[in-house]
Amino acid sequence: MNNPLSADKKLFVLDTNVLMHDPAAIFRFKEHNIFIPMIVLEELDHAKKGLTELARNVRQVSRFLDDLIRDASQQTINDGLPLSSIKHRPDSDTGDSGRLYFQTSALTALLPESMPGSLADNSILGIVLALTKKLPDVNVILVSKDINMRIKAATLELPAEDYHNDQTLDDIDLLYSGSMVLDKDFWTLHGSKMDSWKEKDRTFYRLEDPIVSAWYPNQYVYIQDESHFEAIVRSCDGHIAVLELAKDYRSKRNNVWGISARNREQNFALNVLLDPDIDFVTLLGTAGTGKTLLALAAGLNQTLEKKSYQEIIMTRETMPVGEDIGFLPGTEEEKMAPWMGALMDNLELLSHDAEQGEWEQGAASNIIMSRVKIRSLNFMRGRTFLNRFLIIDEAQNLTSKQMKTLITRAGPGTKIICIGNLSQIDTPYLTATTSGLTYVVDRFKTWPHGAHITLRRGERSRLADYASDIL
Repeated sequence: MNNPLSADKKLFVLDTNVLMHDPAAIFRFKEHNIFIPMIVLEELDHAKKGLTELARNVRQVSRFLDDLIRDASQQTINDGLPLSSIKHRPDSDTGDSGRLYFQTSALTALLPESMPGSLADNSILGIVLALTKKLPDVNVILVSKDINMRIKAATLELPAEDYHNDQTLDDIDLLYSGSMVLDKDFWTLHGSKMDSWKEKDRTFYRLEDPIVSAWYPNQYVYIQDESHFEAIVRSCDGHIAVLELAKDYRSKRNNVWGISARNREQNFALNVLLDPDIDFVTLLGTAGTGKTLLALAAGLNQTLEKKSYQEIIMTRETMPVGEDIGFLPGTEEEKMAPWMGALMDNLELLSHDAEQGEWEQGAASNIIMSRVKIRSLNFMRGRTFLNRFLIIDEAQNLTSKQMKTLITRAGPGTKIICIGNLSQIDTPYLTATTSGLTYVVDRFKTWPHGAHITLRRGERSRLADYASDIL
């Protein structure tokens, strides 16, 4: 390549996994320039076939690149293709855009003979090293989702970064928790500014104060004192908020399909899971906090008792913990059965009644299973679910694009529940800050028909609680 690059712009060399992860990555570097090595194009070509999400991403990258080089002369390619030339690019930035450079000539630099790794990785590192020597005035940076690739670059004293554009938050500790504790003197400071009234069996409070500007719709607020005040923010507009007193599902008379809340967060979860005005709920929590059990209990209550939904649909990403057991025989539901152990365990608990005989329990279990359907994520594209209670388990393993695909399947009358544990991500190149679950929690927190809660206390057993803390 020639050297038309200005020193005030960075040159980002993209690894293959960046383009596979986000096909629109070439548009995410603002005014800076991008360089794609020839080995990256070859790796993309090898991965373009198939029906997987990765193959679709690769084909989309190829379409973007084709739009760029169409009608471009060789001289234009050598001088860099302006990224702003694509009319329908998937970004809203109308400012100055950089240029895209392809490797059009051999770029070689000697790497240490003992440098481990694949030929492709070492070829990209060699290209980055050659560019830094050929363009001493330009800040050349390798961008890769592969941690080991970045480590190898660091050993060669080459600048390398992760792809940050897909990060929802800089720090996962900043993620919206869905609940907030109020000061113990809340009533003393704000009680005189509040109006209260009742509608049927529901109690409401109206507060006008600057404090509410930091609240979100359907946020859970509570006071840690003997009053046990727990409320849900039903609306907040400027300095005015309307609170509704939360229903107490910890008492047995308010149990949901035989399940009672065991702590404050579980109580709020049941409040929003049973609320017909809330269409989208996200539940975060470690193992044993009751995410799946609460979602299923609420689903059965509204499907079999209240008849609000026609059936419960359960799906999840099929990421194995250990070695993959290979292809599974049978129908879609039979293939998904091994992945739905958590569902079956919780359904067994929900259908068990000590006062019933074996025959009655079997009949109850059959009735429940007739209204619960297990579906694979692979066949969700293009579908529309009407009046369904859709539970997406292990949602932390989904990308933001996959999450969008699933949530947009919802038709009229459908409620979607996303549950997951951000400390148990099994998908390569996904982290807690880039997970699709983190993405939707952050994006839906201001929507008046969405709710989120982070479950903090494990309720499975003392052994599970101790293991979760100590291991």
